[in-house]
Amino acid sequence: MSDTTQKLAKALADGPHNLNGLEFLQRIADGRLPPPSFAVLLDIRPVEADKGRAVFAAVPDTRFYNPLGTVHGGFAATMLDTCMGCAVHTRLKAGQSYTTLDLVVHYVRRISAASGELRAEGTVLHLGRTTASASGRLIDARGRLLAHATASCQIFSTPSEH
Repeated sequence: MSDTTQKLAKALADGPHNLNGLEFLQRIADGRLPPPSFAVLLDIRPVEADKGRAVFAAVPDTRFYNPLGTVHGGFAATMLDTCMGCAVHTRLKAGQSYTTLDLVVHYVRRISAASGELRAEGTVLHLGRTTASASGRLIDARGRLLAHATASCQIFSTPSEH
């Protein structure tokens, strides 16, 4: 287990399940909780979070290129899944969690290191008792739409053991 993963596991064991989703995300953003290890690996960081909305940023580079010389679509999908899932999380109460049920991504233009900083903006469309849906947009440094997506999430009680 990586150092970051160990720190997050310890932080989770110490009680952030007592936080609502918005508080949880804000603590990651301000450094009181460590980011998840996948976000460290991909250098995806939270930028904004409000009730029903989450924005993340990352700068793609050649580490994420596919054999055709552009950023792999999975990088964009991960950013979109992150912003939409976290948008849902901002609406959840303490003791609730979520997981992505489906993710549909529409790619609009290619992404490269020249795209500059990317912003993934997620918004909740519907929040029910057991499911939620969200939409997301991925924008480049010039404000151009790169991809858009929708996702649905299952909502459940956070397990007491992690």
